[in-house]
Parts: sequence; C-alpha cells; structure tokens
Amino acid sequence: MENQTITHKTGTRAEWLKARLELLEAEKELTRRSDELAQRRQELPWVPVSKEYRFDTDEGSASLADLFRGRSQLLVYHFMFGPDYTAGCPSCSMIADGFNGFATHLANHDVMLWAVSRAPLAKLQGYKQRMGWTFPWASSQPGDFNFDFNVWFTPEQQQQGDIEYNYRREPGFVWRPGQQGGGQGAESKFAAMCGTDTPTYHRDRPGMSAFALRDGVVYHTYSAYARGLDSLWGAYQWLDRAPGGRNETGGVWWRRHDEYDKR
Repeated sequence: MENQTITHKTGTRAEWLKARLELLEAEKELTRRSDELAQRRQELPWVPVSKEYRFDTDEGSASLADLFRGRSQLLVYHFMFGPDYTAGCPSCSMIADGFNGFATHLANHDVMLWAVSRAPLAKLQGYKQRMGWTFPWASSQPGDFNFDFNVWFTPEQQQQGDIEYNYRREPGFVWRPGQQGGGQGAESKFAAMCGTDTPTYHRDRPGMSAFALRDGVVYHTYSAYARGLDSLWGAYQWLDRAPGGRNETGGVWWRRHDEYDKR
C-alpha cells in the first residue's frame, strides 16, 4: 500500500485515554440497551405456524419441524437466491461466510441454523460447494414459505407498489422497457453479479426468522429484515472498529470471497 497523508486529528496518549474512557461509557450504555432489546425480542408473543411448509434438503423432503433436527429452536437466514439467479446474492454470501464457524456451536446449544432460498436444491448445492460451505441449506421452491415471511414478492406486487418489506409499504418498481442492467447503483450491480436483471433480483429479499418447537407445534417468534441484519454481518462489526470504519464512499466494495483476484 502506498503512503497516505494523515488528515485525522492526532493527540497524546493522555488525550486518547480521556476520550477513550468517555467512549467506553457510551459503549457500555449501548451494550445495556442491546441486552434490553434482546430481552424484548424473547418476550414477543409466539404465533403458531399452521401451514404445512415443505423443503428440499440434502436428506430429502422435510417439513419446517424437521429442520429443527431434534433441537427446540430454529434460526432461518432468508438467503437471496431466486430460481432465475445463476449465483447467490454477494451480500448474503458475505454474511453466510461466517455461518460455518458458529453453526456447529449453535447446534450444540439447542439451536439449528439453516439458510433457505427459493432456488432449486441442485443450484444451492453447486453454489455451496463453490463457496466451501457446510451449514445446512434448504430450497423452499415451489412453496409459499418465502412469500409468507415477506422475503419474496410477485411481479404484480412489484409493479403495483403492493410490497410490504421490513414492516413498511414500498412504492412500485419503475422498469423501463429494454433496460438490461436495471439502472444504476448497487442493486443493478448485484443483479448482474447474480446473472439476472434488477426487478428479478429485487423480488427476493434478505431476512432472518426464528422459530420454536414445543409439543410438536412450531411457533414463529421473530423476524428481521434490511438493516435489522446488520448485527449478523460479521465483517461490518470488525469494520466498525477499524480506523476507517465501513469506508463505503466508493459504493459497493465487496465481492464473493473467490472473486477478489478477478477484479
């Protein structure tokens, strides 16, 4: 790396320590607040899941209850990988890079972690092999699981502005005839990286949902979307502590982990 001119303020160790101790109090308050929010998540009412969802897994067809694999808690990451994608979403892929390490720990603490996507199982298996992942990944195609948990929307919903994502209503998606890349910005770039157009890419969304299994009944306990997934994005937690922070002034900077040498 070439030398860079220092533009950030500098100071003495004593000045740094004074500022750091002030920051520490703010960090402690944030930790306490985070603990309170975690408690409130766990206190949400549980909603019985009455629909019989089916999934394709490496072991064959499975119900939602089967995904628990003997545990009483299930966490599902709604991974953006639609049937028309040629590869998984780069952002979801970056998040999922961290799953291998802690999925085993969760499984030994009464919690199963799964990724679930709409793409057919064969596509998921091929991409999983490419990425070197071992966590369980199920296909929800052709069922309603993604639709019911607000992480997939129909073309009609998209065009009519009938999408409610992250508990908010969205305006209709404007699509210009003949548009191939889908416009400017991160979404068009990610769509191209997934081998599809922007509207198709945008109909699948990221999220996570939590479930509990009690006396043979599956309950939906929590779901989060969009920036609600930030704390699950391991790389961002490290970047937030790096001197330059997230440093995203140049736009999308990440790739799938096997693509950096192709830039």
